[in-house]
Amino acid sequence: MKFNISNPATGLQKMIEVEDEKKLTLFYDKRIAQEVDGEALGDEFKGYVFRISGGNDKQGFTMKQGVLADHRVRLLMKPGQLCYKARRKGERKRKSVRGCIVSHDISALALVMVKKGEQEIPGLTDGNRPRRLGPKRANKIRKLFALSKEDDVRKYVIRREIEGKGKNGAAKSKAPKIQRLITPVVVQRKRRRIAQKKQQSKRSKAEAQAYAKLISKRRAVNQQKSRASKAASRLSRASGGK
Repeated sequence: MKFNISNPATGLQKMIEVEDEKKLTLFYDKRIAQEVDGEALGDEFKGYVFRISGGNDKQGFTMKQGVLADHRVRLLMKPGQLCYKARRKGERKRKSVRGCIVSHDISALALVMVKKGEQEIPGLTDGNRPRRLGPKRANKIRKLFALSKEDDVRKYVIRREIEGKGKNGAAKSKAPKIQRLITPVVVQRKRRRIAQKKQQSKRSKAEAQAYAKLISKRRAVNQQKSRASKAASRLSRASGGK
């Protein structure tokens, strides 16, 4: 079985292959999101703790969280669910997925390092691979740099350096467009939208009142006409009877 071990702190990954069945039995019947002692993989992983994050079987079917089975099942998927990409709007399809319980049919298992042990592991803990792209959302930038709402988020955007093309090409940097950034222009536009909604509601209320008055006036005129016609018909009947 292959183990893809990732270290979020350094951004590095390492793949190891274990053939010893005694070591693999410690992973059997474990579920996704469960933590496992790293010593099961070898003495060099003593003190390490890993979390199972996923895997796939020998035919390439991925494990799905929430499916409490150690075999393959066919589920009716809908848009928005994992392990399924809808090709049309509202399309549902029955797909084969592997349960979230590890069994002997799993060929590759993904592990995430939760706790570091005593020894350094080459290719996993001895280096550092910086993130190519930084966060775009304003709140995530604040969370990354522990900023307050008063700090300017635009000064803390992670820029990416791009080398120039050719000998005389000048190097330049690119920065992502910050999403959900509250600026004076955004606040002004929001105020304008709210004011427009209030004006529209006032206008609609005034038009409704004017329409109600017009309807009541027309109803009164119609009532007067009907009364006058009834009175005229009564008079004509009375004069005809004499």
